[in-house]
Amino acid sequence: MKVVMLGAPGAGKGTQAKKMAERWQIPHISTGDIFRANIKAGTELGAKAKEYMDQGLLVPDELVVDLVVDRLQQEDCKDGYILDGFPRTIPQAEALDAALEKVNDKLDKAINIDVPDENIINRMSGRRACVQCGATYHITYNPTKVEGKCDACNADLILRDDDKPETVKKRLGVYHEQTQPLIDYYAGKGILSNIDGTIGMDEVFHSIEKVLGA
Repeated sequence: MKVVMLGAPGAGKGTQAKKMAERWQIPHISTGDIFRANIKAGTELGAKAKEYMDQGLLVPDELVVDLVVDRLQQEDCKDGYILDGFPRTIPQAEALDAALEKVNDKLDKAINIDVPDENIINRMSGRRACVQCGATYHITYNPTKVEGKCDACNADLILRDDDKPETVKKRLGVYHEQTQPLIDYYAGKGILSNIDGTIGMDEVFHSIEKVLGA
């Protein structure tokens, strides 16, 4: 089972991808993890990626695809994998398909966790992070015992810049422009399933299980 996860930032695709990885015993793969692993291992691809990252530049699509395909050919991916956060654009999706075809491989399913922008802004602006230990909470869905204080270490909680409504709106704008077209791309290939992401986390997961025939 080879799956790509789609959805706006804050839609919960990372959470669901982790649950899927546990349920089906296949790796949950994000490009950030691949970059870090290759840089740490000192691979040739990792060294190339580091050059761009050290200059604060985006790693070019061609190199990202090479890194991803290299990861997907490792032994732990033989029964499948879940791609999270890649591809982000149509050119990346086309390059990934072409590279997979060369190694006689292809994606089985694209799962889009569908959540309206308004819900995402409310969700993310309700997040709070501990300044000391990094634990995260939500003022509505996962509140602390004492308001504004971390349950684990009693340090102060903050609203991170990334989660401020104005920042979230900007991130959603980039998503709609660059990444949302992937929904039509995978629908055109006949492998897209839309999942309502406004229901509870467990219900979202049950919907994914149904889609994947579990």
